[in-house]
Amino acid sequence: MKRSIATLSLACTALAGLLLGTAAASAAGPEVVAGPSKDAACFVPWTDKTKFFKFPAKKGPYRIALANGFIGNTWRIQMIKTAKAYADQADVKANLKEFKVVSTGEDIAAQIAAVNNFIDSGYDAVVIDAQNPTAFKSVIKRAQNAGVVLVAFDNTVDSEDIINVNVDQKGLGEYWGKWLVQNVPNGGTILEVRGVAGTSVDTDRHDGIQEVLKASGKPFNTVEVVGKWDDGTAQKVTADAIAVHKHFDGMTAQGGSTGMVRAFIDAKHPFVPAGAETENGFRKLCAANAGAGLKCASGGTGPAQVAVAIKTAITALQGDVVPQAIKLPLAHVEDPDFKDGENLYSKQTDNFFVGNAFPTCGINFTAQEIMGQSEQ
Repeated sequence: MKRSIATLSLACTALAGLLLGTAAASAAGPEVVAGPSKDAACFVPWTDKTKFFKFPAKKGPYRIALANGFIGNTWRIQMIKTAKAYADQADVKANLKEFKVVSTGEDIAAQIAAVNNFIDSGYDAVVIDAQNPTAFKSVIKRAQNAGVVLVAFDNTVDSEDIINVNVDQKGLGEYWGKWLVQNVPNGGTILEVRGVAGTSVDTDRHDGIQEVLKASGKPFNTVEVVGKWDDGTAQKVTADAIAVHKHFDGMTAQGGSTGMVRAFIDAKHPFVPAGAETENGFRKLCAANAGAGLKCASGGTGPAQVAVAIKTAITALQGDVVPQAIKLPLAHVEDPDFKDGENLYSKQTDNFFVGNAFPTCGINFTAQEIMGQSEQ
């Protein structure tokens, strides 16, 4: 009898261990499966080596949060408005029990705390514009254990255990760099207006520009200033740079492009080739001053990335297959192809990023839809 009880006890212990191991395995993250994804036209894998995730299906509607970091520029404000506009669309709204937005500024610890709070509060998914690409390892582990889907976009996270949605940010820097090499054929001094320090977007775009300039073999010299992707900041630091260095042969801005060009106008500096973002104000200035010598390439990534990230989170929660890294197309236009009503809008505010659509994902917003949302 004692042996039977002992045997039974041992069997129970083994079974408990097995069940615990199974639970731990199921909470360790999504299953890695073969592709393609649920929506192959929208969810394009980053490379042919990108793995595919399948999360356990959850019954909706879902609680989804957007954890934004930096907020002090028009791109981020438009991004938040776009997120709210997307969440308000009837077919998306039907899948949402709650959609919450929080912005924590440049404080990395505060953003991590916000994501952890959403996990602890039982949210089904958290969408993140990460303030730092390497600071979220512990957060990812907690999310996996809690069965929470994490999707990073724009400023993504250096991990293959989280879904990342982005355009080729380094490729965008390369695009601007190639434009400058072509249009400043003898080399020269380039003003580079950078973004928010420490973010993956700033680093990737900077690396793309610099690698192309260096590879050209031409005598390029770069003066770097920090514009934080903001028109007012970019205008001030550009004005300061012109005052100190007197002359530039080309200019490029990751954001705050309108402010950069305005500083050149205010300083009465001759127009030089410009490779910069997709701000409406920048494109209006490029079109208006083309005859005066302002030659531009405008390329970038619309804030509607956030809508793709939310769409990805919902798809993953429904148990459908998604790539671990999703690559979105860039929007760009070059001189002399700037056209009012097509790729710039003279009657709209300068503080609007054009190209805010991803048609392959069924995502296309008018300025009115986005600007009608609050910034909170």
